Amino acid sequence: MAVPPSRPKGAGNPFKLSIDPADRLLPSGSGGEPPPPREPPPPRGRAPKEPKKPKAPKKGGSGNGRKWGKRLLVWGLTLAIWIGIGLAGVVAYYALDLPDIDRMTAQTRRPSVVFQSVEGEIFAAYGDLYGEPLDLGEMSPFIAQAVLATEDRRFYSHWGVDPIGLARALFVNLRAGHTVQGGSTITQQLAKNLFLTPDRNMKRKVQEVLMALWLEKRFSKEQILGLYLNRVYLGSGTFGVDAAAKRYFDVSARKVDVYQAAVLAGLLKAPSRYSPLNDPEASRKRTSDVLANMVKAGYIDQKTADNVQVTGAAQLVRRPIPAGRYFADWLMANLDQFGEVAGKDIVVHTTMDIALQRKVEADLKTMMAGPGAKANASQGAVVVMSPDGAIRALTGGKDYDDSQFNRATQGLRQPGSSFKPFVYLTAMEMGRTPDDEVEDKPIRLGNWSPGNYTGKYLGPITLRQALAESVNTVAVRLVEEVGPGRVIATARRLGITSDLRNDATLALGTSEVSLLELTTAYAALANGGYGVTSFGVSHITDPSGKVLYQRQGGGFGQVVSPAALSRMHDMMSAVVTQGSGKAARLDRPVAGKTGTTQDYRDAWFMGFTADYVAGVWMGNDDYRIEMKKVTGGGLPAQLWKQVMTAAHRGLPARPLRTPEVPAESSPAESVGDFVAGAAQAAGDAAKGIGGAIDDLLKGIFGR
Repeated sequence: MAVPPSRPKGAGNPFKLSIDPADRLLPSGSGGEPPPPREPPPPRGRAPKEPKKPKAPKKGGSGNGRKWGKRLLVWGLTLAIWIGIGLAGVVAYYALDLPDIDRMTAQTRRPSVVFQSVEGEIFAAYGDLYGEPLDLGEMSPFIAQAVLATEDRRFYSHWGVDPIGLARALFVNLRAGHTVQGGSTITQQLAKNLFLTPDRNMKRKVQEVLMALWLEKRFSKEQILGLYLNRVYLGSGTFGVDAAAKRYFDVSARKVDVYQAAVLAGLLKAPSRYSPLNDPEASRKRTSDVLANMVKAGYIDQKTADNVQVTGAAQLVRRPIPAGRYFADWLMANLDQFGEVAGKDIVVHTTMDIALQRKVEADLKTMMAGPGAKANASQGAVVVMSPDGAIRALTGGKDYDDSQFNRATQGLRQPGSSFKPFVYLTAMEMGRTPDDEVEDKPIRLGNWSPGNYTGKYLGPITLRQALAESVNTVAVRLVEEVGPGRVIATARRLGITSDLRNDATLALGTSEVSLLELTTAYAALANGGYGVTSFGVSHITDPSGKVLYQRQGGGFGQVVSPAALSRMHDMMSAVVTQGSGKAARLDRPVAGKTGTTQDYRDAWFMGFTADYVAGVWMGNDDYRIEMKKVTGGGLPAQLWKQVMTAAHRGLPARPLRTPEVPAESSPAESVGDFVAGAAQAAGDAAKGIGGAIDDLLKGIFGR
């Protein structure tokens, strides 16, 4: 554009417009090119649109693929990050309350209590039984082979969790429609056994995996397998292969053979179901499966498997006849009274004669199933002890599986006439003799008029005959003569701890007692007049044999005067030779007493020889149910004879332990001298036996 000339000074209008000729509109047809048309201004509020660029021609779609690949990569990385965050959160959440895995060797379990008979046979066990902890190299190699072949063949190749094994188990279970195979490794099972509960939930499974990984990092494979084999539960209260081998085969895990190892490995699936004690046939079939697994895993060949299956049948455990469970329950119920053994694994060495115990239980069961059932007697109990109070056999019922109530120790029943020896003993100590005569005739005490079992009265009879034939009126007259208080004191001296009625009905045994305490009291009559406490334990050791408790002493000295005891032997022998207890006669001297309560609700026979004391009770748990005229001289005396015949087998006949009485002794001296010389012992006995707390301890351990 041309620069306009400068306006001269003094020129006219300053606002006069000058136009550049180039800016003027050309007339049409002037031949010059018109300027390009101007674009209209964009609408208000909108930005002008960019003109669209022409699309690049497609070249086989490679550009799109690269874009989608990048997107998938980004999305995958993002998803992986979030999954990682989620897994880390889950792990952190479940790891918060993990058990203290650094204290894996601190076991929490019930102490084991094993009961052994005099012969050393184990007849009962309580708590958790652990064997000797063995290193893997100390165990029979067949054990590890059987377990690995059956439970975890990839044990040495996985890192605590086996994805291949898990996938295989999942496939097998889906195909079967139910759980057939587990996917847990031995390391996972060890983690569960050591630290966790058997609950089937997500938390437990996650924690199981976490601890399995920790175990694999912390221990070698051999250590993990050894820990597992020492801790795993194998049925019948046994933990670890050593305890199980001893329980089922009576051998150490060091000496287990191929077949026995297969039996143990088979228990891992279901210890109770495949226990050779519970179901020998199921155990045999499961063992066959384990042997087949060992062949597949290459540990043994087929010929070996076939051979051991043939010979192994003889190795299956023959379940012994259960015995002594009432006996063991009685001991176990009070074992915690001793601080020396509390919380420890112990072996209780009892006084039980296992052969006699089995005989007693079998005879009682046979009696109750046959003659007892016909006579409407449904239950019975038997106690056999040595005169020093050591219990050799005890059963509290005809069938432990049907009823665990111990009628020998827990049952309180009226003893009937079997209580009369305490009345007669008191009279003997007061100066009476067996040849003294007493009138057998009706007697009335207030509104009470006791009669005899036969309904007849014999007139004047000797005390010997009165006790032999269990005459009630004479016993009542004697109580009235000596006083109920003295009779109670006599019973206390000899070992009766139950409450006794302080009236004349005491003569007929109306106060309830247990069979065990009555048998204990009779022991003083059998051993020469010395008060004893019944006991079932001789000593207690730990599993290694270290003595933790040893019974020492026991008893309260002489509690019956020699003269009075000699007279009691005279009269109580007549009960068996010519009186109501004839059914109990043996091939040796016997003394005893029958007992029958009103309406035939209880029937007893109590008696002793020079070597044993025994008591038998029969009746019904429901006191309202009457037996069909069962008396103490009937079924109880018959059972007593069977039991005592077995107890004395092989023993020579010996006279009763009747003390020698000086020829110059008089009835007065029998009381005065004895009371003066033994008052302190009798007092101690009354206190010791009568105490409710002490009775629990003394009745069991003689302490």
